[in-house]
Amino acid sequence: SRQLHIAELMACVRLPLLQQEYLVQRVEEEPLLKENTKCKDFLIEALKYHLLNSEQRALFKTPRTKPRQPVGVPKVLLVVGGQSPKAIRSVECLDFKAEKWFAVAEMPTRRCRCGLSVVGGRVYAVGGFNGSLRVRTVDVYDPATDTWGSCASMEARRSTLGVATISGKIYAVGGFDGSTGLNSAEVYDPKKFEWRMIAPMATRRSSVGVGVVLGSLYAVGGYDGVSGQCLSGVERYCPDTDTWKTVAEMTARRSGAGIGVIDDQLYAVGGHDGPLVRKSVEMYSPHSNAWKPVADMKLCRRNAGVIAVDGLLYVVGGDDGTANLTSVEVYDPPSNTWTMLTAQISIGRSYAGLAVVEKPCS
Repeated sequence: SRQLHIAELMACVRLPLLQQEYLVQRVEEEPLLKENTKCKDFLIEALKYHLLNSEQRALFKTPRTKPRQPVGVPKVLLVVGGQSPKAIRSVECLDFKAEKWFAVAEMPTRRCRCGLSVVGGRVYAVGGFNGSLRVRTVDVYDPATDTWGSCASMEARRSTLGVATISGKIYAVGGFDGSTGLNSAEVYDPKKFEWRMIAPMATRRSSVGVGVVLGSLYAVGGYDGVSGQCLSGVERYCPDTDTWKTVAEMTARRSGAGIGVIDDQLYAVGGHDGPLVRKSVEMYSPHSNAWKPVADMKLCRRNAGVIAVDGLLYVVGGDDGTANLTSVEVYDPPSNTWTMLTAQISIGRSYAGLAVVEKPCS
């Protein structure tokens, strides 16, 4: 009688997220599944998923391709380091439910203008500026123990770089090495504990914003250090082919813009064009390859932290051209409106990194 329910059971098993080798050697050879037509369909779905490239996988959505989310563990917004007015070690968290900020373990060294990435629940603070030097080093935060460690350093020194995660690997893009803007990029594999260089961008970009949409990485705006102007151009990187391609330009030049992604739409938030600090925001759709304006923020901001959480866009700190900011704004796409959060960070900071993690142990 149990065998009658096996298809119902297997409908809840995320076979596409298992290793292909395991699917072929173990699942495909299981007699109980071989005899059930519906179970065969689930196996075919899983094997098909492994044949797709990263962009196609992002579009291939079934209940079995969505990673399982832990239940009951509260999430917090982590704000790491930054400039206030010099590089700082301070790290603080926003408890979304209580709408209050609290301090957690400081970084081992001062760090601003770094990029943040989360892999396996741990936060990687990549590169940046320590107050005197642009650095290659990477600090790693474990919320489970509220402690910092380190991992392998990058190939190049990079501050004001862009950092993003694709398929469990960390990409570090562009930045400034202390003498010139960079068009180089590299990737870190946490399983191998090593960095390697990937194809360079067409344009040097410091103060670049990055975001990942449908398995591709977008490098947005920045400053090339050659033209004397901030950039409106955008390049898209495909990990499967290790190639960059130019896509539609933004409607405005933006260096130091924050980038967030909601529902496969990429948002470029604030930034500056020379002395002009922007409050404007625009949204890019990969499907139409076009940018369009959305509602302005309440305040002008550049070098702010930007992150998407539960369909909302959080913008933390930054500077308005005169002073570092403590305020936090939240954008709601369906209503196209911005709201100022009552709870502010404890100190004004720009060039901070943001991440969403499980609430650190106290």
